[in-house]
Amino acid sequence: MAVRIAAARSLAIAALLAAVLTAGCASERTRRDATRAGEEDARATLAILESTDIHANVLSYDYYKLAEDPSIGFERLATLIRAARAEYENSLLFDGGDTIQGTALADWQALAAPLPCDRKLAVYKAMDALGYDGGVIGNHEFNYGLPYLAQVTGRRLQAEGADLRTCNGPDFPLVLANVIATRDGEPLFAPTALLERRIKARDRDGRQRDLPIRIGIIGFTPPPIMIWDRNHLEGRVTALGLVEASRRYAPALRAQGADLIVAISHGGINPGPYSPQMENANWHLAQEPDIDVLLLGHSHQAFPAPGDARSHYNDMPGVDNRRGFIHGKPAVMGNFWGKSLGVIELGLVRRGGRWAIDPDATHAEVRDIRRADGSFVAPDPAIRELVRDEHQGAIDYVSTPIGDSDFALTTYFAAVGDVTALQPVNTAQRQWIERYIAAELPQYAGIPVLSAAAPFKVGFGGATDYAAIEAGSLAIRNAADLYPYPNTLTAVRIDGAGLKAWLERSAGYFNRIDPEREAPQELINRGHAGYNFDVIQGGIRYVIDVTRPEGERIVDLRYRGRPVDPAEPFIVATNNYRASGGGDFPGLDGSTIVVEAAVANRDALIEWMRARRHLSREEDGAERSWRFAAVRTAGPVIFRSAAGRIDLAHAAGLDFVHSLGETAAGMETYRIDLGAAR
Repeated sequence: MAVRIAAARSLAIAALLAAVLTAGCASERTRRDATRAGEEDARATLAILESTDIHANVLSYDYYKLAEDPSIGFERLATLIRAARAEYENSLLFDGGDTIQGTALADWQALAAPLPCDRKLAVYKAMDALGYDGGVIGNHEFNYGLPYLAQVTGRRLQAEGADLRTCNGPDFPLVLANVIATRDGEPLFAPTALLERRIKARDRDGRQRDLPIRIGIIGFTPPPIMIWDRNHLEGRVTALGLVEASRRYAPALRAQGADLIVAISHGGINPGPYSPQMENANWHLAQEPDIDVLLLGHSHQAFPAPGDARSHYNDMPGVDNRRGFIHGKPAVMGNFWGKSLGVIELGLVRRGGRWAIDPDATHAEVRDIRRADGSFVAPDPAIRELVRDEHQGAIDYVSTPIGDSDFALTTYFAAVGDVTALQPVNTAQRQWIERYIAAELPQYAGIPVLSAAAPFKVGFGGATDYAAIEAGSLAIRNAADLYPYPNTLTAVRIDGAGLKAWLERSAGYFNRIDPEREAPQELINRGHAGYNFDVIQGGIRYVIDVTRPEGERIVDLRYRGRPVDPAEPFIVATNNYRASGGGDFPGLDGSTIVVEAAVANRDALIEWMRARRHLSREEDGAERSWRFAAVRTAGPVIFRSAAGRIDLAHAAGLDFVHSLGETAAGMETYRIDLGAAR
C-alpha cells in the first residue's frame, strides 16, 4: 500500500513539474512571439557610406607641385564621413578600391623606401582612424606585385613570392571573389564577409528598438587585370567574370542568414553585351538575385549625377540617374581622389524576422568636399597628424634634384600637338631599349626603334590635373608628374600595318568633325581616355584627319621621310600595360613583346634626365611627329584646357590655337583653327 501511495505521489509531482515546464515553455514562446510581433513591420534607415579610388591621396596635397590642393584628399573626405555619421544613427562605411597606388607618397612607400612588415601603410592608417567596415581590392592594388600586396594588406596570399608572415594591414575585412590563386584554386582574398550589427529601428507603434541585422559583403575587381598587370599576375592567379563569381559565392552569404548582400565592385556601368572579361560589368551584376546593393568605382565618375546634363548615365536603360538605382537595386559611385562621398540612404522594413529594402524610402547621392559656393570643407586635423612622418618622407624624396630645363614641360595642349611633356619620355624609353637591344638582342639590330607615350594628365580631374613643370631645375617629382604610374618599360615588335593601326586607335581621342557644320564642335572625345592617346616618336611623321571616320584618320605616315611599308618591321618602346593589351589596341595582346625590362618607365626617365642634365626645347621638346590635316570648317572647333595658358600653346608652335576667353572652374575654351593647322 505504501509503495502505491509513494508511486502516486511521484506521478503527481511529475505531472505538476510537467505542467509548470509546459507553462514556462508556453510563456517563453508567447514572449518570443510577442517580441517577433513587435518587430514585424519595424522600420529603420541605414546609411551605406562609400569612398572609392582614393589612390593614396591621403592629404590635400600635390607632391608633383609641392603645393596644397584643397580639391582632393582623404583628410577632407573624413570630414564628410564624420558629418554623415552624425546625421544617421545607423551607418556602415566601405571602400571601393584603388586605394594604395596613385601618388608620390604611395611610390615612396612601395619603391623608394620600402615599408617594413610591422608598419602600416599611410592610407590604411588614415582609414583605420575612421573605422571602416570593409573594402575591396581594386585593379591598381596589383600594380606593385603580389608580394607587396600581401604585405600591406596583412594577408597571407597563396601566391609565388608572397611573404607568409602576417604583416601589418588594415583593421577591416578586404573581400575579393573573382581572383583565384592558381596555387590552391581558392580565392586570393576572402570572397565574402558577414557583418553582424545592431541598428536602431522604430516598431509599428513608434517605439525605438535595437534590432540585429546581418550584412553580407562580396568584392569584385575588373577581370582585365590579367592584361593590365600581366607581368605580376600571369601564372599566379586567374580572374572570373563578375556574374560567374557572384553565382559561385553570393548564395552562401544568403544561406548564412544575410539580410542584405552588398557588392563592393571596383568597376563602372556598361549596358553592352556581357562577357566574363568585361571591365565594367555592374549593369549585369545588378540583375543577379543575390545582390541587393552596389558600391561602384574605377570609372572616376559620380553616380548618381542628377544635375549633370552630360552624364552618360542619363539615358542608360535600367538606370535611374536621379535616385541611384540599377535594375531596381540601389547603387552609388563616390567619384575619386577623396573628392566625394557616396551615400546610399537605405529604407529598411522588418518582415518575417528579416530586413528588406523599401525602394520608396531609399535613394543614393554623392556628396562633394567642394561646396556649392566653391569653397571646400575643412580637413580632419587628426589625419594629417597620423601621417606626418610619411608625408615629409615623400616630400624629401620627390625633391631630389636630377637636372634642369630651359622650357616648360606641360600637357595643357598635348592633345593638339604640344610634345614638351611627351618627347622626354619617348626619348628616354627609346634610348633605353636601343641600348638593351645592342647589348642583349643582336638579332633585332637594324630594326628601327620608336617610342610611344601618352599624356596621362589632361584635365580629367579638373584645372589642376595637368603635368605642369616650369622652366628651371628638375627634381624626381617632375619626372613623376610626367609619368605618374609604376609601369615597367616594355618593347614590342610590329610591322608598318600594325603601326598604322596603333595610331588609328590613338586617333579615336578625337571626335569626328563635320566641316560643313556651323555650330561649335567639341574636338575631344570624352569617352576616350587621355592615357590611350599615344604619341609615337622616333623618326616618324603622320597626319590625323579628324573629318574622317575612326580607323581611317591616319594619312601620310612616313619614316625618315619615306612612306611606311605595311610589311616593314619596327620595335616600339612602351609600357607593360599597353604591350599586354591595355586600351584594346589592335595587335597588342602580349604576343609581340620582345623586351620586358626590370625597370620602371619613370625610372628610365629619371635616369635619362640625370644623364642629360640640361634639357633644351630645340633638342628635347620640339619634335612634333604629327599634325592635323588642314581643313576649313564652317563653325568653330573647340577644345578645353586650363585657363590662361595660350602663351604655352604659341611657344610650342601651335599658332592655330586661339583663346575664346570663356572660363569656368579654372578651365578655358580654346578654338582650334584646323584650316591653319601645320
